[in-house]
Amino acid sequence: METEKQRIEELVKQLNAASAAYYNGQDEIMPNYEWDALFDELTTLEEKTGYIIKDSPTQNAGYEESGSGQKEPHEYPALSLAKTKQVEELQQWAGAYPIWLSWKLDGLTLVLTYDNGNLVKILTRGNGNLGTNITFLKGAIGGFPQKISYQGHLVVRGEAAISYTDFAQINDMIEDDDEKYANPRNLASGTLNLEDPAEVKARHVRFHAFTLVHLDETMSSWGERMDYLEKLGFTTVAHELTDAKGLEEVVERWTKKVEDGEMDIPVDGLVICYEDNDYAQTGNVTGHHASRAGYAFKWQDVSAETTLKYVEWSCAASTISPVAVFEPVALEGTTVSRASLCNISEMERLGIGEDGKTTLDIIKANKIIPKCIGVKKKEGTFTIPEFCPVCHARTEIRISEHSGTKTLHCTNPDCTAKHVKKFSRFVSKPGMDIDGLSIQTMLKFMNLGYIHYFEDIYTLKNHADEIRSLDGFGEKSCNNMLQAIEKSKNVDPVHFIYALCIPQIGTDAGKKMIAALGTGGFFQKLHAGEGFEDIDGIGPERSTSMLDWYRLNQNRHTVAALEEILNIAEVEPKVTEGGTCEGLTFVITGDVHQFKNRTEFKEYVESQNGSVTGSVSKKTDYLVNNDIESTSSKNQKAKSLGIPIISEDMFVERFGK
Repeated sequence: METEKQRIEELVKQLNAASAAYYNGQDEIMPNYEWDALFDELTTLEEKTGYIIKDSPTQNAGYEESGSGQKEPHEYPALSLAKTKQVEELQQWAGAYPIWLSWKLDGLTLVLTYDNGNLVKILTRGNGNLGTNITFLKGAIGGFPQKISYQGHLVVRGEAAISYTDFAQINDMIEDDDEKYANPRNLASGTLNLEDPAEVKARHVRFHAFTLVHLDETMSSWGERMDYLEKLGFTTVAHELTDAKGLEEVVERWTKKVEDGEMDIPVDGLVICYEDNDYAQTGNVTGHHASRAGYAFKWQDVSAETTLKYVEWSCAASTISPVAVFEPVALEGTTVSRASLCNISEMERLGIGEDGKTTLDIIKANKIIPKCIGVKKKEGTFTIPEFCPVCHARTEIRISEHSGTKTLHCTNPDCTAKHVKKFSRFVSKPGMDIDGLSIQTMLKFMNLGYIHYFEDIYTLKNHADEIRSLDGFGEKSCNNMLQAIEKSKNVDPVHFIYALCIPQIGTDAGKKMIAALGTGGFFQKLHAGEGFEDIDGIGPERSTSMLDWYRLNQNRHTVAALEEILNIAEVEPKVTEGGTCEGLTFVITGDVHQFKNRTEFKEYVESQNGSVTGSVSKKTDYLVNNDIESTSSKNQKAKSLGIPIISEDMFVERFGK
């Protein structure tokens, strides 16, 4: 008994430490499958012995959040759900009642409160009773309206999540290995701990409502409540009505969606709840969950043994990362042959041995990401490459001062892989606008030797057969990418200038230079090494930066090569006199409806010889905001400076469209 008590205390300590990291956006201490296994062990021991510690994770809905944010009690406790890995238990819980099945998203739970049609509060889940107020981030999170037509008191609960696509892009752009995130949920949690709304907004956190907690009016149907949220403008979690008899088929069908890679939003299971919301409210609270509030289903982790063929070392922006390539195994309906090993420290922890002499235990975490969870047997040890796979410069092992993690790095500061951010900008929408070339894809092509310089993108067609055979590619995706590359050959000069990644030269500078010189005049000055400082808005600093960039041999070669490959549109210099907005400076904020978006709005102002800036100052002539009575900081500053605030409709009346 004493040994069992000691084990319970040990498990509580381990699980709580992992939960602290989980909820506070810190480094992942243990993967989900390991946490679940330890939690199941704890539950079994507590039931057997009756010994339950006060801070046991079986008794708490979440974890006390760190950080300096204001803590506030929840109006309605955000309790957790009972969990199972057996469909039969779900069926038993459902009984004879109609039930809704939905995704269990893997993010951070938020609670939104509305009064009189206005969003007045956003709280994190916290420990279920006490959350952190992050209302200041209301404009930085997508998926919910800030104003709704309903004028009563409304409380809605949902999950703030980051897609796998955004996670991969954001993580790849983080140069410091200690700052990288373990998974999308970890990133979402860390993001909502940030204090800069602009930085949060850039990470594309999106809210998915999963329950309408309170509405002043009577509405007993859960499905109707979700429909009502959608009508109000909320993004809701996908849901399907079924019953105990049909539940097994629905679970299988939804599970297959995950197995087939259809989900870009991370999920770690499914949830069922009663259609009759009134009935659901009649349950009692046991432990840390309401007995009728819902039931969570988590997938069984299916593992397979396989033999390591070799370790592939792939260059990223900041590290050279190991990937296990093993004999193909069938897992969760697909065949897998690769799994990330993260870094040298993880390889040591797992006990990776020699190529061909190591037996691995592989799972698909959340049925999506192949993961090595252990080594069954090994001989010898792994070999760390001495040379970078991209540029062939010497490598070096670095040990993090904070975590002690060992990572491998290329010593060449000019290694192509280290400049993947520039390639990302080159193919971006404001640049060459090439779909199908993500950071991950370009890094893969760099590691294979297909890409060294911008112009190499236009020779990828020479590697089409090899690309079609790569993991994650096929005939369709390869053809789509090549078509996008071909389409990008017809380009506007402003987009071309942006794509070159010249320091201090962005879209605005490109517009000013092309407007003043036209396409031909711009290239004439660039080739001749003449300055651009006489152009309004460029000045000596930007001009010097551009000329210094062009003096480098490789940059001159790239420009010449791209001029040969591309059809850069001929644009004539712009006549600078006249225009309805001539000499006026505008700040545009909030949503627009007359123009497609704020970019189109800005382009119109500039076409009428006006200018658009991002912040209100003494030089601002008009602030355009469709919510004239808003108490936003821009509106307040405009009022304090005596700057007129006009709506979009008022702008169109005065300045046209």
